[in-house]
Amino acid sequence: MDFLLSLLFVTLIFGLAIICWTVVKLVSAATAHTTNIDETRLLQEIHRGLERMEERVEALETLLFDREAGGRH
Repeated sequence: MDFLLSLLFVTLIFGLAIICWTVVKLVSAATAHTTNIDETRLLQEIHRGLERMEERVEALETLLFDREAGGRH
């Protein structure tokens, strides 16, 4: 009888450990997915900002070249 109780106890502990491990893996996978989404959004925002900055620099270059061309004539 003691053997059966011990076996039942070990089986319950082992089952509980498997359930806890599964929950931890699922939570860590969800966190990693959320982190990837956040990083992707951040990179997209940086890319958009750099594109806007490039457009501004091109506009400034155009203004400077037009001013230089106008002053030489």
